[in-house]
Amino acid sequence: MLLALPIGILIGLSLGALGGGGSILTVPALVYLLGVSPHSATTASLIIVGFTSLVGMAAHLRAGRVQVRPGIIFGVLGAGGAYAGSRLSASIDPGVLLAAFAALMVGVAVTMLRRLRASDTPAPQPPAAAIAPAIPVAVPGRQGGGVAVRAAPALASARARQRPGVSPVRVVIAATIVGLVTGFFGVGGGFVVVPALVLALGFGMPTAVGTSLLVIAINSGSALLSRLGTQHASIGIPLLLTFTAAAIAGTLAGTRIASKVRPERLAGAFAVLMLAVAGYTAVRSVPAVL
Repeated sequence: MLLALPIGILIGLSLGALGGGGSILTVPALVYLLGVSPHSATTASLIIVGFTSLVGMAAHLRAGRVQVRPGIIFGVLGAGGAYAGSRLSASIDPGVLLAAFAALMVGVAVTMLRRLRASDTPAPQPPAAAIAPAIPVAVPGRQGGGVAVRAAPALASARARQRPGVSPVRVVIAATIVGLVTGFFGVGGGFVVVPALVLALGFGMPTAVGTSLLVIAINSGSALLSRLGTQHASIGIPLLLTFTAAAIAGTLAGTRIASKVRPERLAGAFAVLMLAVAGYTAVRSVPAVL
């Protein structure tokens, strides 16, 4: 029981500092450090992730970084996927479930490292033809002929027209995939939700991070409903409450750390930690499958 406090705080710190992705460590921590069965661990993770997401969302909501209506719609669209993923997870062998979880962690870590490497690469300069043409405009009252230069307004409107609209099909597909990942693995899926909101709905990164917490809470609740009354919902209440409270405290502290430490360093360290946990999980689970 006492071990749940530091583990929960560490999970919460990663959640608060990274804005998403930290919950992926919850299931391995519950299984290998606290002795919870894999299926029960994914159920407990849904509860922990759901509550911590709501707490984290409150801070983003006060800062105006949560789009409530689109977030609810996206979450409801993914609820079916979360329910299906949760039911599928319950029928999977525990060893296979943990092996798949290890593969998921490797994929997320590699994706994070590739994004960090891409962000360190200088962006190429645009060609001369892409530079906005300048139009000389006469300005009354200016000395020396009164000529100023400004960009063509037609180009700005053309660029606005080039922005792709929101595709309902893309939104449904993205929401369903997010729900499946949340329900099957019992994770928040912030590493999937944030890019989905950026690509499918065109959100900016701060808004996507804040809104993703609302989506995660909805998907976690939907997946949890599908497990109520089953043997996988039998979780020790004291352990669950202790872990959840510690994770919430860690989340609040993690938001302060994020404001003082470069996010690139946090993400890089987290990716390395995730690879280490994935390796340990694979060593423990893959031989049992084979």
